[in-house]
Amino acid sequence: MKASLLGAAAPGFDRPLEVLEACHGRIARQCDTLDKLLAHLPAHGADARAQQAARAVLAYFDIAAVHHHDDEERNLFPLLKQAGAAGARDLVETLTLEHEGQALLWRSLRGQLQQIEAGAAAALDAALARRFIALNRGHLEFENTHVLPLAQQLLGAAEVECLGRAMAARRGVPFAVSP
Repeated sequence: MKASLLGAAAPGFDRPLEVLEACHGRIARQCDTLDKLLAHLPAHGADARAQQAARAVLAYFDIAAVHHHDDEERNLFPLLKQAGAAGARDLVETLTLEHEGQALLWRSLRGQLQQIEAGAAAALDAALARRFIALNRGHLEFENTHVLPLAQQLLGAAEVECLGRAMAARRGVPFAVSP
């Protein structure tokens, strides 16, 4: 476990399922930021706080969330399918379709956030933003309560290490086992 400069402990890639769960927490916090931005814009427009919030949401969903989906689709989901658990194929297909839906909504929302970040617009399509938030929150809840526990149950040490190594490599960081 690595100690963050912010005081919270972050799991290392030798515990990839915990990394995925921690990432879900960060996605939820970015959804909270987007929700707050929706409430902030009508009264304050694209002020410095709105621009900062838009920048944070853009940075997260443009980079970290993409890595997260790759972690799941390229590494975790294939491992779950290989484990042969009943319903795993259907589960993976459903989750992959949800990822595609999230990506489609993100592409529509992204341009609006870029305009706010630049101070050039002061509004978001509220219905679109709320759909994006709701889809993400529901997806995270399902993965935390069903997918990650299933992975803990099905994956052996070798598969977990393989997952962690792939996740670390995707981010260009060395894989290390915590003491």
